[in-house]
Amino acid sequence: MTGPRNCCIAELILAPTLDLASGFGAPSEGAWLKLVEKTLKGAGPETLISRTRDGIEIAPLYRDGPAAPVRKGPPADSSRPWDIRATIRHPDPAKANAQILQDLQGGAASVLVKLDPKGKSGVAVGSKDDLARVLSGVLLDIAPVALNAGFRGPDAADWLGELMKGAPGAEPQFHLDPLTAFAQGGGSPGPIESHIIHAATVAVRLGRSYPKAGLFIASGRIAHEAGGTEAQELAQAMACGIAYVRALTRAGASADQAFGGVVLGLSGPADYFATIAKLRAARILWAKVVAASGADASVPARIEVRSSHRMLSALDPWTNMLRLASAAFGAGVGGADAIVLGSFTDALDGLPTAFSRRQARNTQLVLMEEAHIARVADPAGGAWFLESLTDGMARAAWAKFQAIEAAGGIVAALESGFVQREIAEAAAAEEEAVRSGARQILGVTKFRNADMGKLEVDEVDGSRFAVSATDPRKPGPDSACAPLKPHRLAERFEGAQ
Repeated sequence: MTGPRNCCIAELILAPTLDLASGFGAPSEGAWLKLVEKTLKGAGPETLISRTRDGIEIAPLYRDGPAAPVRKGPPADSSRPWDIRATIRHPDPAKANAQILQDLQGGAASVLVKLDPKGKSGVAVGSKDDLARVLSGVLLDIAPVALNAGFRGPDAADWLGELMKGAPGAEPQFHLDPLTAFAQGGGSPGPIESHIIHAATVAVRLGRSYPKAGLFIASGRIAHEAGGTEAQELAQAMACGIAYVRALTRAGASADQAFGGVVLGLSGPADYFATIAKLRAARILWAKVVAASGADASVPARIEVRSSHRMLSALDPWTNMLRLASAAFGAGVGGADAIVLGSFTDALDGLPTAFSRRQARNTQLVLMEEAHIARVADPAGGAWFLESLTDGMARAAWAKFQAIEAAGGIVAALESGFVQREIAEAAAAEEEAVRSGARQILGVTKFRNADMGKLEVDEVDGSRFAVSATDPRKPGPDSACAPLKPHRLAERFEGAQ
């Protein structure tokens, strides 16, 4: 059907492009500086310079930038540029299964299943049959399953591998990660080196059956959640990654297979510029490590981003929706392969409801299907501010990574307390910035709303679903380190008036 309105639209589309800047001369830098000084009442533009927590300078104006960093190519499908990965941690296996099916039907592409036989922090799974009940009805060759099982990771990976025997083309994310369990828990049942070796042996065997699988996840998230800076988080991820690659090659994998089987795990805070730069810096750093090892550096790093729990507020939790949307935006523009977005009620006691889970999915669907943030292959490419921030972040992280390696590698650096001391200093400085007013937390220290009603959460006694499981202990003395304890930045200020 055509008419006057459609004709007008056609004329506008076919009309020549208007050059709105043609009547104005090119502004000079001197003119800009005069306006700045006038606005600042005589102060120079240097007063606008700020610094990140790693000391990287943020200038008010960029005239040029460093060489373009390693970039991820355009997504294969711009309408689905990353995996929307839903978190499953309800202790009841039947309820967890229902949530998986609901999430996948509601727009999620994959799921991250957190396992805990005691039912305290994840799904009560202690055997292959338990996991089969959780994944009942899931098409494992279409919907990738990622695992979060701590020191029980090798057992869980074997169970998942057996359940996928009819799907050799599947892309499971086994996500073996004993180092994060060691750092967060402050120890390991038996030598931590034995856990790494065992995980690598299982990973190499499973990798032969599932060549597209993610075997290990080299995560820096624990550094972030304990209060670390972006450079500290990146350094931790690189140090864990190289430890896992070494273990994989000793277990029989080639260098290419080892690097290809490691996924980088990073956090997504509310500062989307920092998230974008961090993901770009991670690809630079990983490519440098790969090249130095003689492997194929042309294969881009695989990155999974999980939204920051540290950024969330229990006071006025509705503000968390803004934080989570910013985190998803930064991760999406930064080129994450998978994004795990938490619930806006995750800072409260209890599990997310169907509504808050839907919000986590739909936030990403809006960014994909309505904002179309992936229609441009590299939205941040060429922005001198972001290129400079990326370069500075990569350099700072590389120096910290080298320091960890000089301390004997990530295990030795954790056992000696080297990593923990640096992160504790960064966390204390960040908290002091909030305490002094130099940094504000929306809904907590600024625009505080103390009259918020209680939000609904799913209150469950996980111990009712506890099951028996094999002991993950390895022969030999336990390894120990000072724990990197996750904590929210806002929690120490939420009770203040």
